[in-house]
Amino acid sequence: MTDVIPGKPVVARFCPSPTGNPHVGMARTALFSWAFARHHGGRFVFRIEDTDASRDSQESYDLLVDVMRWLGLDWDEGVEVGGDNGPYRQSERMDVYADVAQRLLEAGLAYKAYDSAEELEERRDAARAAGRPSGYDGLHRDLTPEQQAAYEAEGRKPVIRFKMPEKDWTFDDLVRGPITFGADNVQDFVIVRANGQPLYTLTNPTDDALMGITHVLRGEDILSSTPRQIALYEAFAQIGVGDGSTPRFGHLPYVTGAGNRKLSKRDPESNLLGYREQGFLPEGLLNYLALLGWSLDAERDVFSLAEMVEAFEIGRVNPNPARFDLDKCEAINGDHIRRLPVEDVAQRLVPYLATAGLVNEPASEEEEALVAAATPLVHERIAKLTEAVDMLRFLFIDEHDFSVDEADAAKNLDEKGRETARAARDALEAVETWDTESIEAALRASLVDGLGLKPRLAFGPVRVAVTGSRISPPLFESLELLGRSRTLARLSAAL
Repeated sequence: MTDVIPGKPVVARFCPSPTGNPHVGMARTALFSWAFARHHGGRFVFRIEDTDASRDSQESYDLLVDVMRWLGLDWDEGVEVGGDNGPYRQSERMDVYADVAQRLLEAGLAYKAYDSAEELEERRDAARAAGRPSGYDGLHRDLTPEQQAAYEAEGRKPVIRFKMPEKDWTFDDLVRGPITFGADNVQDFVIVRANGQPLYTLTNPTDDALMGITHVLRGEDILSSTPRQIALYEAFAQIGVGDGSTPRFGHLPYVTGAGNRKLSKRDPESNLLGYREQGFLPEGLLNYLALLGWSLDAERDVFSLAEMVEAFEIGRVNPNPARFDLDKCEAINGDHIRRLPVEDVAQRLVPYLATAGLVNEPASEEEEALVAAATPLVHERIAKLTEAVDMLRFLFIDEHDFSVDEADAAKNLDEKGRETARAARDALEAVETWDTESIEAALRASLVDGLGLKPRLAFGPVRVAVTGSRISPPLFESLELLGRSRTLARLSAAL
């Protein structure tokens, strides 16, 4: 079966809840839905499911919008951009859900159930003891008006349950192929709480129907809810909600972490904002997330979003769990950094240097010029932008705040190391033209030829004294950027 619906443009969606920080599993779902829509020339809808007032927050909503923009997953319709099917926050659509629930009741496709929590649990326990399914037993399916009135006279507040047709449910999953749920495993379910609050079981398919969603890509953890939603779409066709069609479903594999267990929101690797803070490029992170269940081809791990869109087919997604490998994620990010022009990398570095307090915000022209000159020294050496901040810190830090790593000083600036640093200072004081070539020639003549030191032993003390660390960009280029006076001052301080 084709993955598109003949005669219907593709409309895919992403609909997270604004609870807590965005996580990588969420981003992978958004990416696959976005790429699917773009591959087929369709529309991508971004809406927010915020009906749980106890857990939802404006801060989380703002983060979701911000991170989608940072990732570059643009949307054609939804929050912040509008569209013909708004509003796009469920908290602003309560009248829509109340109307749909009432129409289901009036059509006999849903009913009011007055069971207490204790009664439900007693009957579930009895069903389990008898080896029967423990879902709702339908006891209140056909209450008479008199029975309903009696329950209400007791002060009971009913939930609204959807009346599941008694049949097996089969659908062709875009990722997993044909799937069947037996009628016994899909009982009547609640769509509206006793307090009148609509549940996800109603709001999600209602929005999909009214917004013309044709394809639903989501995590396999909610695979079991699919028969319920298909049943609701069939009911919607009877009461005139939407165009009467049912979306195609594709359930994406779990993302696993350490020990091959499902990656939790609480796992450090899951925190999407952490990757931005660490200096991952959005294109690098998305490239890696695409590999969690899909690949461009067997020979290539590194590709652009445009290349992904061109090649993306949902049927090629592997249904097996995908393991998140942070080392590989960093390596791919490093490849994307090296793909960028050095000028682009420099521009992206400035905000991280500002966050570290090394340049002003906004940066001055002089600071931007120094960043531009220093970036080529680290462009090929970093996997994350924050690594460049650490490596270039010595160039931007105020002299009053400059310090040498104690462990590196102990190894490189002992008595012999200080002798080397003294010889280096004396040699550099005599350099007339302060450029990379002259600096290298002076140091090699003094330390390698003059003292007979191997390059590692010759330049290690100089590197630590001037940059504060044994790990730094190329030494001679670094000294040129640092300048004569600061270089000589730091060598003297090390003595």
